[in-house]
Amino acid sequence: MQIVAAVFADDLGVREVEGPATRLDLSGIKFSQASETFPVTVEPHLFVIVRCAPQDSDNDVLEVRFLENGEQVARNVQMLQIEPSKFAYRLVRAELDYAEPGTIEAHCRIGDGDPVVVPFTLVRAS
Repeated sequence: MQIVAAVFADDLGVREVEGPATRLDLSGIKFSQASETFPVTVEPHLFVIVRCAPQDSDNDVLEVRFLENGEQVARNVQMLQIEPSKFAYRLVRAELDYAEPGTIEAHCRIGDGDPVVVPFTLVRAS
């Protein structure tokens, strides 16, 4: 299995189109957010889109480690079961604590593969 994409977004819609085929409609893709107060806890939605190649096993593990300055501040582990030749998505939510404006990176990986890194930055609202 492999990660096709990983993004923070407000919403994901699923719809079938002719074929039958499936469409994923992501909205509100973001890599930052503003806050008027600190410290603050935020719960952004991280969507991870995964592909299972025809020759891959249909079972694996998705691990997302949230790192701030190289230190783990949250972690999410989910079992994956995806039919070969198919795609799927997983919603990953974590409570991220920000003492001050800064960036926390989501390190997403399947099994012991290389991570896909997605930053989420909290800025002070002006």
